[in-house]
Amino acid sequence: MTTTDALRKEPFDGATAAPSRLGARGVSSGYGHTTILNDLDLDIPTGVVTTIIGPNGCGKSTLLRTLARLIKPTSGHVVLDGADIAKLKSKQIATTMGLLPQSPVAPEGLTVGDLVARGRHPHQTWLRQWSSDDAEVVDAALEQTGVRDLADRPVDSLSGGQRQRVWISMTLAQGTDLLLLDEPTTYLDLSHALDVLDLVDELSGQGRTVVMVLHDLNLAIRYSDHIIAMRDGAVVAQGTPAEVISEEMLLETFGLRSTVIDDPVAPGRPCIVPIGARRTGDSAS
Repeated sequence: MTTTDALRKEPFDGATAAPSRLGARGVSSGYGHTTILNDLDLDIPTGVVTTIIGPNGCGKSTLLRTLARLIKPTSGHVVLDGADIAKLKSKQIATTMGLLPQSPVAPEGLTVGDLVARGRHPHQTWLRQWSSDDAEVVDAALEQTGVRDLADRPVDSLSGGQRQRVWISMTLAQGTDLLLLDEPTTYLDLSHALDVLDLVDELSGQGRTVVMVLHDLNLAIRYSDHIIAMRDGAVVAQGTPAEVISEEMLLETFGLRSTVIDDPVAPGRPCIVPIGARRTGDSAS
């Protein structure tokens, strides 16, 4: 069994297997009596990377948590494979969708191998306990994320970039074709952030659907096939990076004055050059 075969064994089981479909229909949700999302409609394209962008407090993480059924909508519903996600069993969701929350924390002393193995828990039943197939999937997940040599290390002893790879490895071990990543590059320096996003790109290249939240707009543009721009709990634009990113949208959504140019490294994709007062001709040098 190859690495790719092992990772795709569940639910990729044959040529007829189809990726999950995820969307929102008239969804409003929030925390307590505070509404964050307002009558939101969207569809997540399959087999590509979708990135949710927007200013702080606009509802990006709330949307991701609502899509993952961690937050119950106050109206409307989230659709997964054509069904209302609220009516699905937790195990069914866990074997279809993997979620990496912001800044996850592993129990003290837990090793990398044990953490990644927890990704197989949704597949365990009284009749189906740990098997050689599970071990192969875990080994493949460790190999693909480049952390196999860390399997015996405690998770809390790793660098930030290594930990993010380990957590992504655990979501891969779930055997899902749909991955939700909430700010996977938070607190990482640029080199490690690129390393994690290269891994995300590789996973998408295998046919997985990835939805992530990012703050760095140029990284979102570079690594995304589809972008959802949000403001005040609503979607203001969605489409390819070239369709969404404009100087007008950035000013209206982020209050950001900028120049949008062609990315010199990735032709055909926009690149944002922010405009501030210093050294732009707006102030004395």
